[in-house]
Amino acid sequence: MDSDQCHKAAKGLETVPERVPYLRLFLYIKRNSLFQINLYCPDLFLYLARMSTQPSKDLETFDNPHPDRDYTIRIRMPEFTCLCPKTGQPDFAVLDLEYVPGQRCVELKSLKMYIWSFRDEGAFHEDVTNRILDRLVTVCAPRFMRLTAEFNVRGGVYTSVVAEHRDPDWHAPEKIELP
Repeated sequence: MDSDQCHKAAKGLETVPERVPYLRLFLYIKRNSLFQINLYCPDLFLYLARMSTQPSKDLETFDNPHPDRDYTIRIRMPEFTCLCPKTGQPDFAVLDLEYVPGQRCVELKSLKMYIWSFRDEGAFHEDVTNRILDRLVTVCAPRFMRLTAEFNVRGGVYTSVVAEHRDPDWHAPEKIELP
């Protein structure tokens, strides 16, 4: 099948980029109670593999748009996973990050890729929570930062780890109670 035939056969499939040269597409139709189409296209898979997001230990930041004001940024990450260093079984947690930014804020996509990078790492709950907080503090230099990790039950035990950082020169504003 040449490139033109391949594009005609794949017409309507959004996953087939026009700019991939000499795209080879092979359709194999299996019959059962419903028709199933298996799509095999080596060039397309290579193209998509280069374009897909990957876990990363890099964290990006951007300038705080309001550095003269104390305000709180709250980020909830409900899909954190790492591996138990003893058993190799997956541990699941919800991470809640709260911080008062200084001059820099963490960029959300890089944070997502950073959190994803722990998926295949063995780590104790207490250690991984503190390592994540330390890395975030290093790149952002916040006035205040708190990371709460609520791990799912394992052997009938829930684990919750809370780690905090406070800039020694920063003083939290008084809490205001409204009527």
